Amino acid sequence: MARGEIMPEDIQRIMGKDAQRNNILAGKMVSEVVKTTLGPRGMDKMLVTPNGDIIVTNDGVTILSEMQIEHPAAKMMVEIAKTQESEVGDGTTTSVMIAGKLLENAEKLLDQKIHPTIVAKGYRMAAEKAQEILKEISMQITPENEEVLRQIGMTAMTGKGAEDSKEKFSEILVEAVKAVSHNNKIDLKDIKIEKIIGDDIKDTELVSGIVLDKEKLSKDMPSLVGDAKILLIDFPLELKSPEIDTKISISSHIELQNFLGEEERTIKAMIEKIIETECNVLFCQKGIDDFAKYLLAKNGIYACRRVGKSDMEKLSKATGAKIISNLNEINSYDLGEANEVLEVKHSGEQMTYIRGCKNPKAVTILIHGGTTHVVDEIERALMDGLGDIASALETRLVVPGGGAIEIELARRIRQFAQTLKGRERISVFEFANALEFIPATLAENGGLDPIDILTEMKRRHDAGDKNAGLNLFTNRVENVLTAKIIEPYKIKSQAISSATDVAVMILRIDDVILAKSNPKGRMNDVGTLPNYMNGLE
Repeated sequence: MARGEIMPEDIQRIMGKDAQRNNILAGKMVSEVVKTTLGPRGMDKMLVTPNGDIIVTNDGVTILSEMQIEHPAAKMMVEIAKTQESEVGDGTTTSVMIAGKLLENAEKLLDQKIHPTIVAKGYRMAAEKAQEILKEISMQITPENEEVLRQIGMTAMTGKGAEDSKEKFSEILVEAVKAVSHNNKIDLKDIKIEKIIGDDIKDTELVSGIVLDKEKLSKDMPSLVGDAKILLIDFPLELKSPEIDTKISISSHIELQNFLGEEERTIKAMIEKIIETECNVLFCQKGIDDFAKYLLAKNGIYACRRVGKSDMEKLSKATGAKIISNLNEINSYDLGEANEVLEVKHSGEQMTYIRGCKNPKAVTILIHGGTTHVVDEIERALMDGLGDIASALETRLVVPGGGAIEIELARRIRQFAQTLKGRERISVFEFANALEFIPATLAENGGLDPIDILTEMKRRHDAGDKNAGLNLFTNRVENVLTAKIIEPYKIKSQAISSATDVAVMILRIDDVILAKSNPKGRMNDVGTLPNYMNGLE
């Protein structure tokens, strides 16, 4: 039956090999985009948004998210980077590269007339075996192994503009993660990252409390409050306006005076309840009117208004204060404590520091840097480091970095393939080859010959040295554990899992139907992706 008889004329459809080739090409192109950013010698990308903002980064998920990729199969590749980011916080480039290489290797098998479902089955078997081997050869750590945790943080930040201060940063990260850890659970949202333009990167600090980009309400309020007693409220210190149009008839100036006086008395009663708690610092999630502001300043109370909900929750965790939602429930037992609350001026901006909290379950990392682009990239580096340290503590498992784990996995998966019968063994071999793409790219990005490096690494692994990896600081293959290049088990586990899932899903597609014609371009030719992947053609 002709297509026109069952579908409208403007429907685009690509079938069979053309659909497979088109999708595989899209996946390979996404992988190629991020390939040069991998490792400590990876290069950066400059991304210019439609409104002219500039982002300079080598963070895989940031690059792919900002590129406005439109090709449907390429979008699926972007999703693995986002999954990797949300699950671990690092390893986004690795996951996308493995997926791209799996698709590229699958194309060779399709050319040999091997059916896509056979390839997919082999990949699934290999991924399952990889997870077994990964667990078997990973090393156990405990939260007391602070030196190992610092090494994990340094490995994560290397190549992201934070190398010069990576020792100091890794100490900050370990301290921050351990501070917010509760019953072996770590919520990275409890670590606030605040950025300041000015000073040097080396001035980046960990604040044992919270830093707010808020100033005190009135210049008459104290700029520094020692031994702070902190009250948190999420209701307004102002009179509510009626939700419907309301008219009030006033027939004399006395009635007007009484009406205005009643407003003041109501506000005054609210402030008196606050004063009774003996608090000297107030953070309000809603508004505070001018009369209330005057009364708070008169009583020496430091106050900030319209503090965000997430910041209020962090303040609660840091200071031990309870967030009060009802005026009548205010009491001194719900106050939080901090050594000091002060207003600090940075580059023309006022900020409020809540420092010296006794047992803070929320902390702030304050990043300093010369430009917006620098502090943004340092933030991305720190987020990667935080994710790595947190996931290492969560699973208590780590693996050698520098491509050592990929070479060992590839070696063991090839041994596994030898035990198989049928065509699946060929795709298991190709899965092993795909894993070697990571160390080969590390070498290439470091200006080394990938074939020489891979040959040397394989020789060392065949001889039983499973920790032999590429140290790009010395440009030699050596024991990466001795060189302190360590990564969390979860990065590799998640990358292999999500890369296999997306590669198998893309391979199983043999028909692409576009519901509407796209004025930007048509997916007609296998070799072209016009406008479906902006900036990649």
